[in-house]
Amino acid sequence: MNKGKLYIISAPSGAGKTSLIKKLLPQVEKLMVSVSHTTRTQRDGEQHGVDYFFTPVDTFKTEISLGNFLEYAEVFDNFYGTAQSTVEANLKLGIDVILEIDWQGAQQIRKLLPETLSVFIVPPSTEVLKERLQGRGQDSEEIINRRMQDAVQEMSHYAEYDYLVVNDDFNMALAELQSIILANRLDIKSQQTALAPLLMGLLN
Repeated sequence: MNKGKLYIISAPSGAGKTSLIKKLLPQVEKLMVSVSHTTRTQRDGEQHGVDYFFTPVDTFKTEISLGNFLEYAEVFDNFYGTAQSTVEANLKLGIDVILEIDWQGAQQIRKLLPETLSVFIVPPSTEVLKERLQGRGQDSEEIINRRMQDAVQEMSHYAEYDYLVVNDDFNMALAELQSIILANRLDIKSQQTALAPLLMGLLN
């Protein structure tokens, strides 16, 4: 059985990353998103263990000291992190795992696991990005302006990624994400393992 592949998907806040991933998961078998730990406050409609593992700051810092996170970062005055044990267990089962993290976390993951594949999602324009942030109705204008400033910082790291997707037409961006996952399952190394009996029969 092939080991699963690890994917990083990053985007500035409001670019549609979470919506794309939620739509992608039921369309591709053996694909999951790793649920991150966060110290931020749980929002209305969010579920512990589904959207995030909502974790007290002291507990989060203890987990850091124990080396239990593959990566972690401080974003908007809150900590976010990816538990190592959960990711490794699913990869061993042949499941592809998506990490929905920012560029800081992506840099940490690449150092630990250089074979990780990464996708960056950008909006079609800064105007559209601001409209999407305002349309969510979650944040004050002050926070939205801060998110816009941070978006420029986030997007300046796009060239560190393997793939770049523009989320202008949602369905097109979704199809492009799906094609990235499926194409990488057809690489020679993966196919040699998955199709070993077939290839042996063809060559003998």
